[in-house]
Amino acid sequence: MKISIGSDHAGFELKEEIKNFLQSKGFEVIDKGTYSKERVDYPIFGESVAKSVVNGEAERGIVICGTGIGISISANKVRGVRAALCTNEYMAKMARKHNDANILSLGARVLGVDLALSIVETFLNTDFEGGRHEHRVKLIDKIELSVCQ
Repeated sequence: MKISIGSDHAGFELKEEIKNFLQSKGFEVIDKGTYSKERVDYPIFGESVAKSVVNGEAERGIVICGTGIGISISANKVRGVRAALCTNEYMAKMARKHNDANILSLGARVLGVDLALSIVETFLNTDFEGGRHEHRVKLIDKIELSVCQ
């Protein structure tokens, strides 16, 4: 599975930890930046990861900023993205099972490395349940289409 990952300066170190973790598990990682702790603007990286998921370059994405909030908002502005900000494994599991989230958002200043890696693993190893949830995801898509016309 190809995973697109991106962060701002606040999330840089956690991004590097996650990238190494994913590569050790056999995932192909597409690093969309940033590439240092130099101050940058998170919307650039949220958009870049989001577009790479929507255009099929990657199957899923991970975005990271200080809290995970701003970069998830940015990623969610791209049509077709369902970015979920998760602070524990249960949220990651439900984001995939019930919402078919295709991007995980994390807050580097909120989570420790071990918890973040556990959330990532849960997110990537959980499938969409479909069924009654499929109808709800289609309703979300319908909202997105009506607003973006």
